[in-house]
Amino acid sequence: MSTPRFLTLPPGVERVDVTTPSGPVAALAASPVVGGCELHAAVLVPGFTGSKEDFIALLQTLAQAGRRVYAIDLPGQYESPGSDDPEAYSCAALGGVVADFVDAVDQGPVHLLGHSFGGLVTRETVLAAEVPLLSLTLMSSGPAGVEGASRVNDAERLMAVLGGSPTRELMNQIWWAHFEEPQQARGLPEEIHVFLRERMLANHPLGLLRMAQEVTSASDRTAELAAADLPKLVLYGENDDAWSPQTQSDMAKRLGAQRVVIPDAAHSPNVEAPETTASALTSFWNGAEPR
Repeated sequence: MSTPRFLTLPPGVERVDVTTPSGPVAALAASPVVGGCELHAAVLVPGFTGSKEDFIALLQTLAQAGRRVYAIDLPGQYESPGSDDPEAYSCAALGGVVADFVDAVDQGPVHLLGHSFGGLVTRETVLAAEVPLLSLTLMSSGPAGVEGASRVNDAERLMAVLGGSPTRELMNQIWWAHFEEPQQARGLPEEIHVFLRERMLANHPLGLLRMAQEVTSASDRTAELAAADLPKLVLYGENDDAWSPQTQSDMAKRLGAQRVVIPDAAHSPNVEAPETTASALTSFWNGAEPR
């Protein structure tokens, strides 16, 4: 699971709830500390078992370039309420929620970024073509279901233990039986460890199960996405272990996308190399701004 290194919100970043037709969406909203928002906004979508906090280290730097930046929790993730309808967690349905969020914040066309599973979701937002977008960034994501053996095994184990009718009580049992000790062994600061536990247990059990199913079974829609007329960026760490660097490089070629490889980073360059990642994103977004 993506692990933020700190939780204190930087200057210019605030926690908000945005009302959408899909329900309230929890977000972190960042604005420039100095100067105004002269550039178009960006919306950042997290991966499976992730949340808006995964982007904390990026937000101030991205916003200071002169744009409003939002990082969200998808429905059923952490602080965004979930649904008891299993179809609400398909990539297509979640892509529709992202579109609802873009429309609700009323910032005009935005730059859209999806991390990992969030990339599979945001491509659905693009393909549905229901809201104006300026660019799409796929960060540490792939053309189809996750391929890294350890990541596949983690998702499959989670599906197996959650079963067909997951409950919050079962989620709590799973955490203490399978996650608490390994997370403690990582030597994380106590507040980060507690956050990871609280975030996992706050997830909607059905949402967690369905997202695990989606991230392992998603089909390849690269050809359709390549036909979408907007700038695209494929950005990933040189040591990514979810979708291989080669898979992501090949996807970038098929998309006709720009490609950025972040040195000394793996599956979460937003956490592992935030300044390098923020610089690459700002450069790409600035180049995609209307002239």
